[in-house]
Amino acid sequence: MQVNVYNKFCMKIGICYNRIQAEPSAPRDLAEKIVAAGVESVVLEEDAPLCGVDRLVVLGGDGTVLRAAKRAAECGVPLVGVNYGRLGFLTEFERGEEDALISFLLSDRCEKIERTMLDVDLNGNKVCCLNELALLRGVSPERANRVEKISVTIDGADAGDFVADGLIVATPTGSTAYSLSAGGCIMTPDCKTFLLTPVCAFSLKSRPITYSDDGVLRFALAENDMLMAYGDGVFLGQIGMGDRVTVRRSSRCAVFLTRGKNAFFRRLTQKIN
Repeated sequence: MQVNVYNKFCMKIGICYNRIQAEPSAPRDLAEKIVAAGVESVVLEEDAPLCGVDRLVVLGGDGTVLRAAKRAAECGVPLVGVNYGRLGFLTEFERGEEDALISFLLSDRCEKIERTMLDVDLNGNKVCCLNELALLRGVSPERANRVEKISVTIDGADAGDFVADGLIVATPTGSTAYSLSAGGCIMTPDCKTFLLTPVCAFSLKSRPITYSDDGVLRFALAENDMLMAYGDGVFLGQIGMGDRVTVRRSSRCAVFLTRGKNAFFRRLTQKIN
C-alpha cells in the first residue's frame, strides 16, 4: 500500500465504533493496520474522552457519526466515518475500504469541511445540535388531536405564526435528514444558512424559510398547549405557553475530513433517491 505520509510520526488516530453495527474485531484490525503503517492508534469506547487524539475514525451509521461529531467538536478533533449502518450519508468510506481509509488518513490530501452547529437554549437548559432542533406536537389518547400555532421571530423581527404539527430548525448538515422528509430544501455543508421547516403545515403560506446563520431565532407557543422538543432526535423537554426557546449558531463546529467537496453530491445522488 503506497502512502504519502503527512506528519506521520506525531499523529495519534482514535477509533470508536458502534458495538451493535460493527463487530469488535473491526476496530482492532483497523488499529493494527494503522500501527503497521507507523502511526499510533487507539480503540476508544463510544463515549470515551477524545483528548490527545489528532484524528478520529468512526465505525457505524449516521447516528453513531452524529454523536461522535458533537463530542469531537468539543475537543476540535476532525473525524471521518466508515459506514457500518444503513444509509451512511455522513460517512466518507464504506465497510471494506480500510486500505483506502488508511492511505487517506496518512496523506496530505485530507480536505476539511467545517459543519455549523446550533446552540439551543430551552428555559436555561442549553444543548448543542449538529442536525436539527425539532418542536413537535405531542400525540397521546389524552391530548386533543389538533395542529399547533407557533410564533417565530428572527433577530427580533416577526417571522410569522406557523400553524402546523411542529417546526424544525436545521443546519446544512441536518437539511438532508428530518427537514428533508418534511419538505425542506437541501443545503450543501458549506452554506452559511439555517433552515426553518414546518411539519405538516395547515396553511399554504407556511413554507420553509432559509435564513442567515448569524440570525437569532426565538419560538413561543401562541396558545395554551404543549410541544415536545428534540435535539438531534434526543428528547429535551416540553414547551408550554410562556416558555421560550432561543436558537443561534454555536461557537463550536464539527470538522469532517473529506476526499473532496464533490463527495457530497456523489453521496446525494447515490444514497438519497
